[in-house]
Amino acid sequence: MRQHPLRLALAVALGALAIPAAQAQQKPLKQPDAPAASSTTAAAVVKDADNSVSLEDIRNFTRVYHIVQQAYVEKLDNKTIMNAAISGMLQNLDPHSEYLDKEGLDELDEDTTGQYGGLGIEVLQVDGMLKIVAPIDDTPASRAGVKPGDTILKVDGMVVDSQNIDEAFKKLRGDPGSKITLTILHEKSDKPIDLPMVRERINVTSVKVRQLEPGYVYIRLSQFQEDTASDLDKKLGAYIAKNGAPRGAVLDLRSNPGGLLTTAVGVADTFLDSGTIVTTKGRLPDANLHFDAHPGDMLHGAPIVILADNGTASAAEIVSGALKDNHRALIMGRRTFGKGVVQTVLPLDETHAVKITTARYYTPNGTSIQAEGIKPDIALADLSVNKADTPPQLIGSEADLPNHLVNEKAAADDKGSSDDDGKLAIEDYALSQALNVLKGLALNRPR
Repeated sequence: MRQHPLRLALAVALGALAIPAAQAQQKPLKQPDAPAASSTTAAAVVKDADNSVSLEDIRNFTRVYHIVQQAYVEKLDNKTIMNAAISGMLQNLDPHSEYLDKEGLDELDEDTTGQYGGLGIEVLQVDGMLKIVAPIDDTPASRAGVKPGDTILKVDGMVVDSQNIDEAFKKLRGDPGSKITLTILHEKSDKPIDLPMVRERINVTSVKVRQLEPGYVYIRLSQFQEDTASDLDKKLGAYIAKNGAPRGAVLDLRSNPGGLLTTAVGVADTFLDSGTIVTTKGRLPDANLHFDAHPGDMLHGAPIVILADNGTASAAEIVSGALKDNHRALIMGRRTFGKGVVQTVLPLDETHAVKITTARYYTPNGTSIQAEGIKPDIALADLSVNKADTPPQLIGSEADLPNHLVNEKAAADDKGSSDDDGKLAIEDYALSQALNVLKGLALNRPR
């Protein structure tokens, strides 16, 4: 799943908070009294714009245009030059605004629905390089070992630079079954490695719910697609119907690059009974939005620990900020990515649109996380645990002594339970620590 500064917006996945013009404040998932649909259109924006443009600036633009047309080493048609001029104008605003042609619009739709052919990664252009925002769970990229913060140096042997960045992006997607090799530089490493991969049809299931152990539920959100909030309600509801109300939940937002703003609002509302979720502020009237939670916390106040890292971005940060500021969850892990701006898609015609940054968003406390991220309540480094290579102990407990008395209350099915000690910590150290904290929080709640 690609995303470059131009193909990134909050409406895709790196922080897809894009609000399509026809649905800014789109249908609420749990907000029956949500505001009406946005009236912002490209035509309306142009009509209200300040039309005073310096004549000298127009002359300079025309001169450069004709110089490129006449003197560039290769002959370019007028459409190519004009598209490049428009793209350049938007690209130099910020890393997330861009000009979308039909191909770009199709990819935007694929990103928000979670279905496309590729590797399953979110990328961002930074100083002419491709940076990995996050790999998506159970995709070729995640299985190959791609991590948030990695840099793509080469794509099939082609060195990535500012001149061929678009071509490199296009290579990341392709027909399922086709092969590709990425040369990756891991964060805090100075030794590039080659990672051969095979493109797949990516059908991202953004919600996974399972039991960590009796009484504690694990909720994994890999990104914020159109159906994520409703899918969460359905899967969590089915879990509760089968296992009963949980005593606590771990909400895993690690390497979640974001998604749709309205989806983030729906997800946060799943765990809140009241309070502000997020506000957005911009120059256009339709960019000034305020979202409140509604009664219906599915966990009925059971404690939540959010796992976050430097790949937790945009819409995932909205959920994290909403639950943190409403004192509904504890955040554990690393500082989040820090994407606190919103893009709106303004159609120009049936096959072209402008995706442009129109607002900043603020957490319930009025905090902008742009370029700052959210600091975790409990910092946790990116660590792993391995079994110690120690010789077996002849006597490790009373149970190892000859002729020991058996505990009369010990259940037969408890035998061998010690074999699982430390298993979760070895598989996922951060998750094991989150579960320990969650158990501590749950002690203060009546059973």
